[in-house]
Amino acid sequence: MRTRYLAVLAAIPLLIPAVLPAQGQGAPDAPFRPPVSFLDEPATPPIPPEVTDDRRVARNYPEQPPVIPHNVRDYQINLNTNRCLTCHSRQYTQAVQAPMISITHYVDRDGQTLGSVSPRRYFCMQCHVPQTTAEPVVENLFEDADTLIMRSRQQEGRGE
Repeated sequence: MRTRYLAVLAAIPLLIPAVLPAQGQGAPDAPFRPPVSFLDEPATPPIPPEVTDDRRVARNYPEQPPVIPHNVRDYQINLNTNRCLTCHSRQYTQAVQAPMISITHYVDRDGQTLGSVSPRRYFCMQCHVPQTTAEPVVENLFEDADTLIMRSRQQEGRGE
């Protein structure tokens, strides 16, 4: 057993050149990754500006959480403070004309309605996200259900 173990250890330095590509020949991902030093630090792309027009954005499906139509940079949300609730909780919406958070946010996981926001719904940005002017990295081919139903009815009307 020990001799077999020593034979494997002795063979490892001989196998390394066969497994690793030689310098200059390029690894399989060479066309995608230019030669760089691990000390090189690429420039960080600028953060795209947020959409701050305060206009509600149409939802793509019934249970989609609404997106945030205003700037939320530097909003503090932690166990003691939730800046979102200073405008969107029941007692403040009329004064600031902000939409009230859904009544579902006041229901705990056992289905009990609470007097304040449920702890599982307290961290708003788990579901609600601000919008930016960033270009999508991947083309979005999403079609909502209404579009698909209309297309299906049109195709049935043409006899297809």
